[in-house]
Amino acid sequence: MQGLRALAVLMVVTYHVWFGRVSGGVDVFLLISAFLLALSFLRKVESGKPLDLARHWLHQFKRLLPAVVVVILATLGATYLLVPQSRWQDIIEQAWASLFYAQNWILASNAVDYYADDHSLASPLQHFWSLSVQGQVFILWPLLFLASALLARRFQLKFRGVVLLVFGALFMGSLSFSVWETSTNQAYAYFDTRARLWEFAVGTLLALALPFIRLPRFLKVVAGWVGLAAMLSGGFLLDVQGQFPGYVALWPLLAAALVIIAGQTASPFGVDRFLSSKPLVRVGDLSYALYLWHWPVLVLALIWQDRASPGLVGGLIVIAVSLVLAYLTMRFVERPMRALAWADRRRRRAVIVLAVCVALVAAPLTGWQRGLQIEAEQIASQVDRNNPGASIFEVGYVDQADTDAPLIPAVSSASRDYANILTPCIDRFSTDAPSLQGLGCSVIVDQEDPVRTIVAVGNSHVQQWLAAMKPLAEQNNWALVALIKGGCQYVGYVEQVSEDCNERNAQATDYILDIDPDLVFTTGTYSIPEPPYELLAGGFTQGAMALMAQGVPMVAIRDNPRFDRNMMECVEEHGESAEECNVPEDEIRDMSEVSPIEQLAAATPGLATMDLNEYICSGGTCPSVIGNVRVYLDDNHLTATYAQTLSPYFYEQLIAATEW
Repeated sequence: MQGLRALAVLMVVTYHVWFGRVSGGVDVFLLISAFLLALSFLRKVESGKPLDLARHWLHQFKRLLPAVVVVILATLGATYLLVPQSRWQDIIEQAWASLFYAQNWILASNAVDYYADDHSLASPLQHFWSLSVQGQVFILWPLLFLASALLARRFQLKFRGVVLLVFGALFMGSLSFSVWETSTNQAYAYFDTRARLWEFAVGTLLALALPFIRLPRFLKVVAGWVGLAAMLSGGFLLDVQGQFPGYVALWPLLAAALVIIAGQTASPFGVDRFLSSKPLVRVGDLSYALYLWHWPVLVLALIWQDRASPGLVGGLIVIAVSLVLAYLTMRFVERPMRALAWADRRRRRAVIVLAVCVALVAAPLTGWQRGLQIEAEQIASQVDRNNPGASIFEVGYVDQADTDAPLIPAVSSASRDYANILTPCIDRFSTDAPSLQGLGCSVIVDQEDPVRTIVAVGNSHVQQWLAAMKPLAEQNNWALVALIKGGCQYVGYVEQVSEDCNERNAQATDYILDIDPDLVFTTGTYSIPEPPYELLAGGFTQGAMALMAQGVPMVAIRDNPRFDRNMMECVEEHGESAEECNVPEDEIRDMSEVSPIEQLAAATPGLATMDLNEYICSGGTCPSVIGNVRVYLDDNHLTATYAQTLSPYFYEQLIAATEW
């Protein structure tokens, strides 16, 4: 089994370092974990030993958690030294989640792209998602075995038969759910424990079936090599980019199952001879620690070198460093803690060990978070004077800011400075239109008796303007509802657009017509970082005309520029006055006399338009900082803080466009 573990972890490491693809190695790990766990509990129950779950859990996490603590602490230290401050809050949040085996839910809620080619932009703790899923299953599986044992005893049934029914049902239910969720929301499904339970169930069912599988030696040899070849090649032969963890994950699982079924062949040609070789067994001994270390070493190395991928030599160095750290962790942390008989004698001693492990991470994390909070509060106390933002464009503005005033939002929280869309559409904002699921419907401002109701619909560039619209809605007794879906601009049906986006826009149109708002707000153009720099969205005129024909007024705003660099990190690295962070407008905008938004207005009779780019790019330059406020949180999104300072200008143009 150690040889199989070794291959699984080597698949994960090499695919991450060089190929940026999913290997299926993690899925093999999940199967092996459940297989061994099932064998252990089957033996315990059938031998009449009590299922002391508390002792089991304490022993299990006493074995797993110390190495986790070492890696998290080392990663936090390297983060402080190497990672831009704008990413600290996310990593701190993920450190907490990793410590308590909840990392997968954080990543699922953030819809992280696990396949992203540029790993330097990923979290160095992102790989803890699979350990979190395993940790949750290590809690659930013993409970299911206990329930099976109680049912078997209560109804005088065979224990293995009950286990087969329980985990067979779990397999079918979880696999069906996984296939459905993968097809509808793959980014979430990848990290969803519910969509992964069936993979653990395969390992459990294999443990049940193995004693009844009898193959001749020749077939064992063939099965072993076929399974090994399939396991190693799956990541290359399958297009798993948008299909894991649905039915496609059966490939690595069934491949690993064939290897396990082959077992000990006693043949010089059997795969077991290869898997039991000393090098593989030794790597298998390191597999847990190697998995823990390889990802943070890779990500931190790429951040340090400012590279998107390590290359051949760099990748070899990453793997070598990871192996050394894995060996040291296994030698001086894992083995001593596993052999700590003192902690195994009494439960409270094991609890003390776990409490110390948690405290070793919790203490520095708490202190770090508190320090960042104090810094943000100090900056906020002087914001009215020191951080005017777009107010500098007001006639007669007098600068009273301190010369050394810090920028807002604080760099540690700037990456999260985005308009909140968390309040779901319920009660009077929920309609009989097609399902709101996937529509991203949120109530931004509710009013008991609103003068007007506005629906903001579109992608994340509509969401950023909610920060400017919210205070206006509150001041003017407007109700404001948002229909936001990242990467999906609001247009009519367009064949080139994904079916998911077309379906969402159709639902949004039905919703809008159902609640009959006084105005629909959206983006009218789409900026890109290369020529021609700004596009008219296909299908926009068609969709807008159809909506306005139903008596719904519509206003479209011109998109803000996109850059080929992260403008917030540019300030961190070079300073706000650096040339790299103040891009000439003619390098990211077509400076034609007629702007794209004016072209859109001419092509769409009745459409009102707005253009606030004069407050984003000024004097021929598109800066990263205006009025001591960070304009961008990445390479294209406005910070909520800066967008809010644009409220007065937004109001002027909105009133002029709508003639309210």
